[in-house]
Amino acid sequence: MAPTESTILANFLLLPSALPKLVPFRKFTDLFPRSQRSNPQVKDLYRELQHVRALHRDQVERNIAREVNQGQRQRREVIKARRHTGGGDVDRVAIHDMQIEAQFFNLMSNYPTQTPHTLPSLLSDMENACKDLQADIDAFEADIQTTLGDITSTVEDLSDLRYGRFGTSIVHQGNLQENVLEGLRGLEEICWSSSS
Repeated sequence: MAPTESTILANFLLLPSALPKLVPFRKFTDLFPRSQRSNPQVKDLYRELQHVRALHRDQVERNIAREVNQGQRQRREVIKARRHTGGGDVDRVAIHDMQIEAQFFNLMSNYPTQTPHTLPSLLSDMENACKDLQADIDAFEADIQTTLGDITSTVEDLSDLRYGRFGTSIVHQGNLQENVLEGLRGLEEICWSSSS
């Protein structure tokens, strides 16, 4: 049985959204400095975030229910329009909209959804899809290598700083504190950009 619209939306939007699943309390406390981890306000903050997250989750549930009702209403309108036109006069209801509704709701339609593939057209489309996928893979690999190089360089610079080995570029540029902060900001930017 095909999944329903509400099932798809709930599985995608609601299941992974509980705060303890995303960030367990232990990991949450690890985000704070060691001296503040046992502070009772950390627990209060976590509870507040859980509460806000639950409110947002409830709103999403209401939006899903509203979206499902709207979809059912649209389906009834399409069926009503088909009955009204008698299947012959389709100027009032766009054929494209009717085909989409027929595909999503398994309605019987007298209109062809698309011309069937022939063997040469199928092979051609599959070859084009393979080329597109390979181009995407190559682009992703290039991005990965660039990001990895940036992270490795920054980590090496920070390692040198930790052990007191300053490169000539850092010594000659002057303000060591600004250089360190700039390096850390660069690392943070790289990590955030690669995670999104």
